[in-house]
Amino acid sequence: MQRVAERLKLVVPVTLFLICLFLYINTGSISKTMIVLLAVPFSAVGAIWFLYLAGYNMSVAVWVGLIALLGIDAETGVFMLLYLDLAYEEAKREGRLNSLNDLREAIVHGAAKRLRPKFMTFATTCVGLFPIMWATGAGSDVMKRIAAPMVGGIFTSFVLELLVYPAIYEVWRWGSYLKGVRTTTALGSLELQPDAGSAGSPWAWKSSIPTQETPTSQ
Repeated sequence: MQRVAERLKLVVPVTLFLICLFLYINTGSISKTMIVLLAVPFSAVGAIWFLYLAGYNMSVAVWVGLIALLGIDAETGVFMLLYLDLAYEEAKREGRLNSLNDLREAIVHGAAKRLRPKFMTFATTCVGLFPIMWATGAGSDVMKRIAAPMVGGIFTSFVLELLVYPAIYEVWRWGSYLKGVRTTTALGSLELQPDAGSAGSPWAWKSSIPTQETPTSQ
């Protein structure tokens, strides 16, 4: 048992690292990777509560179920992010992103499209795992502890991803938009003007804001 515990101390961090690496390769963005990884605490809430209600302690079988749950979380998070990105890009391409309400409407539209695939993932997982929870044959105790965190985690992940994901995505997109506006405004305060005294290039960036001249002594 101690050897298994020592091995899990290596397997779990390596699994998390690989999931983060593959998500970053897939999305190409650290922000999107972090948004997808939010599915992990969403599902962990349900997994821990279901283990508590079932009266199961932490064991090797439970850890196996939690590791399998991480893969499901990554999959569902990527699909949710994909639908939100598609809805955002479509609204942006059609020129419908003129305010925060327009952004919110596009995100809700994308999340609504994700409802059916998400429900199918939840339903098929439950159909496959619920019979294990009522099994009584040989090895059923081990299989129950593997399935328990997956059942609880997939339920809370289903609810929280549909409710919290769009809100977090909206905050991220709106914050990026405001940051871009501030950058554009800052650059707009500079204009390219000819500078005859420049020894290098005949053009130099000069501020369009007038500077106050220092009065000379009479």
